[in-house]
Amino acid sequence: MSERRIKPIGFTLGLAAFAALAFSPTPLQHFGKFDNSPAHAAAAVALMAIWWLTEALPIYWTACVPLVLFPVLRVSPGGFLENLRAAAGPYVDPYIFLFAGGLMIAAAMQQWNLHRRLALGVMNRLGADPPRLLAGFLAATAFISLWISNTATAAMMLPIGLALMAQLETQVGRRLPHYGMAIMLAIAYGSNIGGIGTKIGTAPNAQFAGFLERLGTSISFVQFMIVGLPFVLFFLPVAWWVLWRIARREELSGDLGGEALHREIAKLGQVKRGEAIVLAVFLAAAALWIGAKPLTEVLQGRFGKAVGSSHVEGGIAVLAALVLLALSTGGRRVLAPRSLRTVPWETLLLLGGGFSMAAAVQGSGLSQWAAVQLEVVRGMPAFEQVLLASVVTVAVSAVASNTSTIAIMLVVLKDAAAPEALHTVLFAATIACSCDFALPAGTPPNAIVFGSGYVTIPRMARTGILLDLAAAVLAAAWCWLIVPRVL
Repeated sequence: MSERRIKPIGFTLGLAAFAALAFSPTPLQHFGKFDNSPAHAAAAVALMAIWWLTEALPIYWTACVPLVLFPVLRVSPGGFLENLRAAAGPYVDPYIFLFAGGLMIAAAMQQWNLHRRLALGVMNRLGADPPRLLAGFLAATAFISLWISNTATAAMMLPIGLALMAQLETQVGRRLPHYGMAIMLAIAYGSNIGGIGTKIGTAPNAQFAGFLERLGTSISFVQFMIVGLPFVLFFLPVAWWVLWRIARREELSGDLGGEALHREIAKLGQVKRGEAIVLAVFLAAAALWIGAKPLTEVLQGRFGKAVGSSHVEGGIAVLAALVLLALSTGGRRVLAPRSLRTVPWETLLLLGGGFSMAAAVQGSGLSQWAAVQLEVVRGMPAFEQVLLASVVTVAVSAVASNTSTIAIMLVVLKDAAAPEALHTVLFAATIACSCDFALPAGTPPNAIVFGSGYVTIPRMARTGILLDLAAAVLAAAWCWLIVPRVL
């Protein structure tokens, strides 16, 4: 079915689900002391979930639904104004400021081409023979994606990949469809995998951290990296092995890519003062994020428990962004206002909408009702719960954006998982939502490289499904082993 037909159908289905849950007689109506609040919350969640999954409206518009529906329906205790405050508060969550600051630092990197220099440096160090060059593309893309959005990373790496392939094909005197496909998929897969490693690597990580914060559990920058970064390091060789099985069909050998890499590095010229300033500010911010826990403890001793790690990390990100905006070199701002146009500000609305939806599910009593209904799942062995969450999340992310997927899955899994496995289940789902490798629609990087002319849908699907399953199992197993020891 074409996208043109799916959107109006999704729009209608969302409204129908909303009306059915909000106004039809169901067990959600008159649920104990909560009265009909669970029914109203369920109706709003169903509407948002269907519109997100079908993209009936731009996903950022759907993220604003809580600001309208929650106060009108009064899904939480209190009147209209109390519900409006409860619905709007999550849109200024500290994790939104953390992600916003990270996006602004990334914009400064892009302004000065620092991300490009770092990526080319990694690739140059890993070598230029065919297997190492493929590994270099994968590793360099993943490294950059740790710190800037996966979409921006893929968009930056694609021209490098195309230039490299043009050089290789000129050298060997023929088209290299298999090696070209492997390089393009390395860009897409590296962008997706790398974003898993840090709190600011991709929006779902911030969504997860903010969701946990609202459940009373704070996860620091270091704690997240202890779980996320090893997964990246474990999974990159798996992805390389799968891609090399495609690339080796060309039977290439020798130092084929060295000249192309040196040409791309030469285009950048000498390191500019602006690049050095951005790198220094970024490294300082990263060091403070890593040391945020002891800094938080010091601030709590002075200002009380109201100060959490999310406030400190968000403050560090915003401070770094302000420093970049304030500094100049050669008559040019280190972070020029026009560079802020590249920042996907709409993503912040999506984060806020997800947080607001989660808060309403809790405050309305819907979570208590759902907990009773999902006792069968909660009774499963803990590892089976983790594995099921991981597999289902990967499957959903194949047809919906990872930010939409995790916004829905966090709310669902919170009540489906047993309390003792909750953190592990949620973390596994967060990792899994960034692990769709099978379809161009799965993530923006997949779509970006699909336009290169080297990637075909059947081959991407065959390769990606294997990686999807491997990622789901590895995410479940790794989270099962490490998360209880970290959180």
